[in-house]
Amino acid sequence: MIPLSLDPTFVRVAVAGRGRPALTRLQALRAGGAETAVLYSDDPPTGLPRDLGAVLRPHLPDAAALAELRLLWISGLPDDTAAGLAAAARDAGVLVNVEDRPELCDFHNVAEIRRGNLLLTVSTGGRSPGLAARLRAKLGCEFGPEWAERVEEIGVRRDQWRRQKRSLRELSVLTDDVLEAAGWLA
Repeated sequence: MIPLSLDPTFVRVAVAGRGRPALTRLQALRAGGAETAVLYSDDPPTGLPRDLGAVLRPHLPDAAALAELRLLWISGLPDDTAAGLAAAARDAGVLVNVEDRPELCDFHNVAEIRRGNLLLTVSTGGRSPGLAARLRAKLGCEFGPEWAERVEEIGVRRDQWRRQKRSLRELSVLTDDVLEAAGWLA
């Protein structure tokens, strides 16, 4: 596995599926900044929030839709439908994740903790989502909501240090000094 953090403003992503699993995946993508992500569903989930109505396409993606994508999450579809859609997406050059079907995945989802701009992730490469979830919960206890503000504070300082033309090594030392003085990782 190769860990990456993608900026969704530069990568066209979508979810194809049915029911609550598809909606949950779409909401997770949007929480990660994928504001242009769409949901392709031939059986849309009930209770779709109003703000997501505009991103619903009431059908599964066809070849033209797949040609516009770079990443596709498939969720809540029967195995044969999911496998066929995954193959069509790959033929179009789209990377695919089929929920709970590691053998059909080009990439796996990480268990994540979001604290503002701080993103902590855990992956088992699809081998044990339950273990990843337990580790995520443990990290969530250790890195609470206060870390969002801490990241912003260090970010503001780093911006100042960069304007002072500090070297990468100096930035690292200064960051360590802030962490030590505050006792945030003690």
